[in-house]
Amino acid sequence: MEAPNVPRRLAAILAADVVGYSRLTGVDEEGTLARLRGLRYELVNPAITNHRGRVVKTTGDGILIEFASVVDAMRCALDVQRGMPPRNASLAPEKRIEFRVGINVGDVVVEGDDLLGEAVNVAARLEGIAEAGGICISEDAYRQVRGKVDTAFVDLGEQALKNIARPVRAYRVEIGAREPSRSPAATQGEPDRPILSLPDKPSIAVLPFANMSGDPEQDYFADGVVEDIITALSRIKWMFVIARNSTFVFKGKPIDVKQVGRELGVRYVLEGSVRKATNRVRITGQLIDATTGTHIWADRFEGALENIFELQDQVTASVVGAIEPAMRAADMLRAQPKPTSSLDAYDYYLRALAAFHRTTRSDIADALAMCRAAIAIDQRYASAYGLAAWCCLRRRTHGWAERPEEERLTAVEFARCAIDFGANDPEALWMAGVTLPYFVGDVDRAEDVVRRSLALNQNSALAWGCLGFVQCYSGSGEAAIASFERGIRQSPLDPEAFTNKCGMAWAYFVEGRYDEAVQWANRALHEQAHFMASLRVKAAACGLLGRREDAEETVRAASAIDPEASIAKWLKITPLKRPDHKSAFAEGLRRAGLRE
Repeated sequence: MEAPNVPRRLAAILAADVVGYSRLTGVDEEGTLARLRGLRYELVNPAITNHRGRVVKTTGDGILIEFASVVDAMRCALDVQRGMPPRNASLAPEKRIEFRVGINVGDVVVEGDDLLGEAVNVAARLEGIAEAGGICISEDAYRQVRGKVDTAFVDLGEQALKNIARPVRAYRVEIGAREPSRSPAATQGEPDRPILSLPDKPSIAVLPFANMSGDPEQDYFADGVVEDIITALSRIKWMFVIARNSTFVFKGKPIDVKQVGRELGVRYVLEGSVRKATNRVRITGQLIDATTGTHIWADRFEGALENIFELQDQVTASVVGAIEPAMRAADMLRAQPKPTSSLDAYDYYLRALAAFHRTTRSDIADALAMCRAAIAIDQRYASAYGLAAWCCLRRRTHGWAERPEEERLTAVEFARCAIDFGANDPEALWMAGVTLPYFVGDVDRAEDVVRRSLALNQNSALAWGCLGFVQCYSGSGEAAIASFERGIRQSPLDPEAFTNKCGMAWAYFVEGRYDEAVQWANRALHEQAHFMASLRVKAAACGLLGRREDAEETVRAASAIDPEASIAKWLKITPLKRPDHKSAFAEGLRRAGLRE
């Protein structure tokens, strides 16, 4: 429980980041950084100063700003976003920098110069659903700015934001508008269609794919591909899929994806094309969040005509993998058949899941306590047992377990119950399976349990990642790399992709490819700087490469999180099966300066 004397204050929070930062730096790192510095100097910093803001913290591609007034925060955001198009006009599209902005107001916890708490987290999550060049604000912020700034707003309805326990009503700021916008139907003199509420599960419409074959007679083939994709998606119980007859009314018409989403009452729209030439087929697809117009995923699939069904399966799997991360903690769980008959137990589980994904020591402790509460209500609740075991694993690997041996035995019992009661629960199985190597050293059984999870849901990026870790520990680095690649490919925009990137580092480590291990560890640490598994593998790999300065700095960062860090402790909590991998790990840590 939070101490009663923790300092708090009311604040307006603005969170912003650069859209596609990794892509921009990958194309032109030095040029991107130079343009970003120029924008901050010429546009962003003056806007913050003019509107009395205070920079709380910055990252390579993001910034968090505090204002005393929501109106000031909104005016600052509008100044920045309206100032960007002229600065991008002369640049090629691949070099243009665009910002996303989220604004919220609420009670924040003051910790030195930093601000913490749900109000901050909500602003960051709203920024994540804003469109490129756009601003998204909470209902609390909207109530305070409406009528006070020269812009219009669009109600996006309640949004299930990652790691936020309750849905948040959000509004999109119409940056160029000066009066409330009207629907296309209204502007044509037609009555507005009723706005359909979004279903309580991930919802999608698959639009007719364009026939790119140059032969109108091949329309049937493109239509058939779409129908098969709709059928495949419809078999997924946790998704709401619009029927073919409704989506095909848009065939041959110019498409406004946001309008399609409103008319069909769906959050996601899949569109694409099919090109068939002799015995080859190419399918392209792009998945769009219809509430914001944001492109979530796009890809191309090509192969022999005889493999058309495999290509369709790849499209379906990619769509599911792109949607799953944003919905895992809310929509996806609500959509599944209830794993417990008790709504109270289910509520405890959802709260535990939200706390777990906040990742701090106190949050993991809260998550474990809520799992125990759920289990006390329903003693056969497989998912709650699995998450409890996962909490114990996180506490062990971060050095947070207060009574390690007692907690080890408890975790083993949690995992056993998850497996016994969760024969048809893929989430419970992979959560339990990945804990087995750490607590009982049983790598073989762990792989069997995780593969059972994948047999139930092969589209789970987390399950593929768990399989990769288990394969690493058994010494099968190449197989692990393939599993992690599948996990990353399945869910390329997953906010928790750092776990699979960390896994890639371990896979390259056990293969003796230490330079690549460091590269992947750095990618993981860029996304989550305090993930201990990433710090451990980086320290050992840098030590073996003779990069003493980097190795020692990594050890210091890890020791700040776990003051009792030592070679013996890290060997004990890293379940490498092969003696040569253990000795290489220990030697790398020794050269990195970690105490014995």
